Amino acid sequence: MNNHRATTAGPARQRGFTVWLTGLSGAGKSTVAFALEAQLAAAGHHVTVLDGDVLRRRLNRDLGFSPADRQENIRRAAEVARLMNDAGLIVLCAFISPQRSDRALAREIIGDQLFIETWISTPGAVCEQRDPKGLYQKARAGLIAEFTGVSAPYEAPMQPALALDTSTIALDQSCRLVLEHLAPRLKK
Repeated sequence: MNNHRATTAGPARQRGFTVWLTGLSGAGKSTVAFALEAQLAAAGHHVTVLDGDVLRRRLNRDLGFSPADRQENIRRAAEVARLMNDAGLIVLCAFISPQRSDRALAREIIGDQLFIETWISTPGAVCEQRDPKGLYQKARAGLIAEFTGVSAPYEAPMQPALALDTSTIALDQSCRLVLEHLAPRLKK
């Protein structure tokens, strides 16, 4: 049971909420999140990005990639996002978060009204072609165990608020679609 209270922050008196970007490695989650952060900040909103890679180097550096560690990674990220939401921040979370049950836990922690699940639905083949970190190649060579999309499953959202395929939608259009969806929440 959540006993959180919504608060406002700063002169804009904005209400915090979380856009949870989920998808395969290389789908474009972080790219979209950081582009959205820049646009929202330029419009005067208090916003931050929680990026899966960054949190794994810092707050979650003690976690591996077992199912239990992945769940704890998402739980911690959701708790941080909720604290930031309570302070009035818009939080853009970019996490693979491959299990529906883990995303449901994040939604429960953050709160259904504050959680906007956004599926970066870029096909696995495109993500693998992009392979910005060489991870798919390593996973296929057996050097990375339990790699989502190769040796571990990804459960696509059943009813995301938005679905964006970054192989067919340009970054500026992806941001525009998210901002259009968020427009009612962004009114001061």
